[in-house]
Amino acid sequence: MVVAFAHVLRGAGMDVPPGDLVNFTAALGHLGLHERRRVYWAGRATLVHRPEDIPTYDQAFSAFWLGRQGDRRRPPTPAVVALDAEDEDHPADSGDDGALEKPTVTVRYSPTEVLRHQDFAAFSTAEWAEGRRLLAALRIATELRRSRRLRPSKGRRGRPDVARTVRRALASDGEPLRRAWRSPSERPRRLVLLIDVSGSMEAYARALLRFAHAAVCARHTGSVEVFTLGTRLTRVTRPLSGRDPDAALGAAGRAVADWSGGTRLGHALQAYNDRWGNTSRGAVVVILSDGWDRGDPEELAAQMARLKRAAHRVVWVNPLKATPGYAPLARGMAAALPYVDDFVEGHSLASLEHLAAVVSGERGAEAGSAGEAIPGEGRGTP
Repeated sequence: MVVAFAHVLRGAGMDVPPGDLVNFTAALGHLGLHERRRVYWAGRATLVHRPEDIPTYDQAFSAFWLGRQGDRRRPPTPAVVALDAEDEDHPADSGDDGALEKPTVTVRYSPTEVLRHQDFAAFSTAEWAEGRRLLAALRIATELRRSRRLRPSKGRRGRPDVARTVRRALASDGEPLRRAWRSPSERPRRLVLLIDVSGSMEAYARALLRFAHAAVCARHTGSVEVFTLGTRLTRVTRPLSGRDPDAALGAAGRAVADWSGGTRLGHALQAYNDRWGNTSRGAVVVILSDGWDRGDPEELAAQMARLKRAAHRVVWVNPLKATPGYAPLARGMAAALPYVDDFVEGHSLASLEHLAAVVSGERGAEAGSAGEAIPGEGRGTP
């Protein structure tokens, strides 16, 4: 619709560069197409740059969006536009019947909405190229916590700021007419990502590491630590800190010696708690695993209890949760679930977008708590 409207405006004599169309499309993405008044002002603000183009824009908008005839005394240059929907598998006909009489605008469908809900295990090579771009565009921000540092506050909130009050009093002969205050500031919580790279998670580990790379490079995230879980624990925060996603994932893959191997979640979590447990204090800890474990479930439960006591919140991401009829009956998953605050899916782009919302503290009703995953079981120690 935007491209067709641009053809009408250009046919009427307006100069519409591609950059303005991008801005117009972004504005419509926020405002929608339901109210024509909003569509009008979105185009007026992004496509019109000269006062003398306003009458031309009004006529073109009325003809294209409202189906009304403009002023017959000053008709715009006629432009008949035909929309020809085309996809990559069924290209448009190459016949030239009427090709000289009306311009044709070819509009391709966007596979983005389809890819958002498609399982990572079913991605083709071409779909992975698009999926990598969408994963890199994820905006990840952790929830805020109160800091010990104080900052100037508006109004009478917090503690009196004596130093600033005295400095202000110098302008009024020593009389503290305007008192200053300080209140605690806020800072993002630390984010810890523990990613299972065993053989059962091979189809999802690549996408989950892409998510971890986006978290490491995000501006609105606190300090981020990334570890891989398999038969051992490997810290991959430094390899994932590069700006180039492909180079960062390649460096992380070379650092992980147990890629696509077995799974000993309890042993790996014990190594994390013993050596890196200070990073989970007050942090949001996200474990990305399907719960299949060859180790002792009691060891996993004990290490999850240690992790739960230190972390602010524990989130478990399981790609198998989206399977119809799924129940967390695996020994490792059943042992860890009582110590999990949020149990979410992780099989698609849409589920990772939801995970980003959960990490930021926007937990909706569909997030689900761990206690709701197994009906009839409480959140006590298994």
